[in-house]
Amino acid sequence: MKKVFIPLVLFFGLVIFLALGLNRDPREIPSPLIGKPAPAFSLATLESDAAFSPQHMLGKVWMLNVWATWCVACREEHPILVAFAEKNQIPIVGLSYKEIQPQDPAAKQSDEIKLQVARERSAVWLKRHGNPYTTSVMDLDGRVGIQYGVYGVPETYVIDQQGVIRFKHVGAVTPQLRSEEHTSELQSPCNLVCRLLLEKK
Repeated sequence: MKKVFIPLVLFFGLVIFLALGLNRDPREIPSPLIGKPAPAFSLATLESDAAFSPQHMLGKVWMLNVWATWCVACREEHPILVAFAEKNQIPIVGLSYKEIQPQDPAAKQSDEIKLQVARERSAVWLKRHGNPYTTSVMDLDGRVGIQYGVYGVPETYVIDQQGVIRFKHVGAVTPQLRSEEHTSELQSPCNLVCRLLLEKK
């Protein structure tokens, strides 16, 4: 009897675990990077070959927004980022993530050509939709995204003056998100953590 009972308990335990996991909002997935220094990197930017590093932002509260021109959800959140940037509260740095996809004809070209194509597409897209970024770095192979634990595009990180990640949001930033997080009075795409960081400036 016990031999039958134990597998049943394990089975139902697994079912409950999977049910909770599948019903969980992906935005609520905790990041192991919260409270830890933002991973270091050095990448060329949309504007030039001069490398950008998170070290350049030490002493500032800033946001890192993962985006791409092929990302449909990025178009949903983009007007909010543009409006936020116009308020000049904190700088937003873009992370152009895997702009050249494997099925893209440009994927077969050299790294130099791929960077050139990615820059051209990104520049056209930002000119059309508005540019909220102080700069945008080009993560063509997605390695930096892996370091930051990117689940998908878009994602947004809030990083404090010491270079520590304080907040991560998976998915598009929307007015509904601000309402859900009870931050509608703060016209920004981040939660209470961001408000506290802003107050420290």
